Amino acid sequence: MSWTIDFSHSQIQFTARHMMLSKVRGQFEKFSGQVNLDEQNPADTSVDIQIETASVNTREPRRDDHLRSPDFFNSAAYPVMTFKSKKVEVLDDQHAVLVGDLTIRNVTHEVKMDVEFVGKGKNPWGKWAYGFTAATRINRKDWDLTWNMALETGGWLVSDEIDIAIEIELVKVPEPAEAARAAQAV
Repeated sequence: MSWTIDFSHSQIQFTARHMMLSKVRGQFEKFSGQVNLDEQNPADTSVDIQIETASVNTREPRRDDHLRSPDFFNSAAYPVMTFKSKKVEVLDDQHAVLVGDLTIRNVTHEVKMDVEFVGKGKNPWGKWAYGFTAATRINRKDWDLTWNMALETGGWLVSDEIDIAIEIELVKVPEPAEAARAAQAV
């Protein structure tokens, strides 16, 4: 079953430590992709997401420009990072582990995301919507994101570990027969 991502109710966020003191949060403003959610057999679900690296937003324009530079994402050379699922390990009715390949700067590593099914309901337009959260932690150096600066007091300016948090709302795309019946009813 094909689903569309409701981008106005979905987010891809990340968190990194700054100077080992505080957390800096950011998000990607532009992403696209396809989710084929199998309601009857969630283990057969597939996810394929593309994220525009230049759409990074940490609410600090100079930091965002640095993140787009060759020191980090190198958005001019690598405009898109991707996540493509390989399997879903269902834990119970509300929890699963989504295993897939994350590619940043043409470097690919397998990641595991803890996924929670938040719930489902009909939206104001009569279509079914499902909500999910997903979270993982990666080491940015695994993707050759190695820029850093040593601090005079010890430690580093930017943490190696990055937390990724995703909120996604999916809306069911009607089957052709369903859509035809709905059109006739009008």
